[in-house]
Amino acid sequence: MTGVVSATGRRKTAVARVQIVAGAGKWVVNKREMAAHFASEALRNFIMQPMKLTNTADKYDVTASLTGGGISGQAGATRHALARALVKADESFKGVLRNSGCLTRDSRMKERKKAGQPGARKRFQFSKR
Repeated sequence: MTGVVSATGRRKTAVARVQIVAGAGKWVVNKREMAAHFASEALRNFIMQPMKLTNTADKYDVTASLTGGGISGQAGATRHALARALVKADESFKGVLRNSGCLTRDSRMKERKKAGQPGARKRFQFSKR
């Protein structure tokens, strides 16, 4: 890999733009430490999954810019973007990351509210008389 590799990941309404560069494993998320943005250890482990699968946790410095969504959606978007960036950096990672589901975009989103109903699918109570 030469220089900076960047990729975009999405989950629900969250968008993550990740840049990886050869380094010692330093993480910066929205100009803060990763632990400051993602307080939950479970989310941090979820985000690190592509790096653990490819044994690259201490080989790249990661800079992530996150917008939209909530904490969980942002974590999913970051994982997706990181997996895409690793594949751009080294094509041999594609099989491992594809089989673990890291490269698959989770397309589940909140369904929009429809007109004439109180919610997306719920109907107002029917009255015969």
